[in-house]
Amino acid sequence: MKVFKLVLIVAMLAGCASSGGGSAGTPQLSPSRAQAIAKIHTELAASYYERSQYSVALQEIGVALQVDSEYAPAFNVRALIRMALREDEQADADFRRSIYLDSTNSETRNNYGWFLCQHGRVKDSLNQFQEALKNPLYPTPETAYANLGVCSKKAGLMKEAENNLQRALILRPGMSAALFGLADWSYDSGDYAGAKSYFLRFSQDAPDLTAEQLWLAVRIERKMHDRNSEASYALQLRKRFPDARETQLLSQGE
Repeated sequence: MKVFKLVLIVAMLAGCASSGGGSAGTPQLSPSRAQAIAKIHTELAASYYERSQYSVALQEIGVALQVDSEYAPAFNVRALIRMALREDEQADADFRRSIYLDSTNSETRNNYGWFLCQHGRVKDSLNQFQEALKNPLYPTPETAYANLGVCSKKAGLMKEAENNLQRALILRPGMSAALFGLADWSYDSGDYAGAKSYFLRFSQDAPDLTAEQLWLAVRIERKMHDRNSEASYALQLRKRFPDARETQLLSQGE
């Protein structure tokens, strides 16, 4: 229904644009109307992206950029789509283009930071998260704090990692990314009881655990000498992710 409404609004805007000035067959759009249409197609693209309908999402972004070639959010969404498709060079270029057009957009900064962190450019990613957090109007700073915490740990900055994960949790109590990050941080810091406490809080709202999450749970329970819980998590890991790297580590007894 939401998508239908957006399509209907697009049609209405296009109709209004066609009735405006300009030469015959070449409708002229005012900058504000062009941006409004680009915004709607970008939102449509984002909704298709969330449902993993990447081809349709790219088509919508194409329409958005055809109407307004400098609409920064469209490049951000296209970067996320290309990131999902593992078109890394194109994704990187789109993130940088979006930031060039609107350097104050914290959402883009956060997304680009996560992209960089996932591709081994950890120190560069920290700068992007910090830039995102400079914006006092950023509506979800806890997201950037959580990502900054996770990527700080990858950079070996353990104290900064803990501080930022805790900040995320203060801003949004029960935030799953922060809880899992703290469980992982606590395990690597040797605080196995703390790791188990954070993981249990995390897993309450995460019924479908990933291979990475199950592997952490196995290792925590092993350190806590809870053989039943360790066996339960190990069974889930083997059954649901037989070909995962974490399952291979489990089989190797690591």
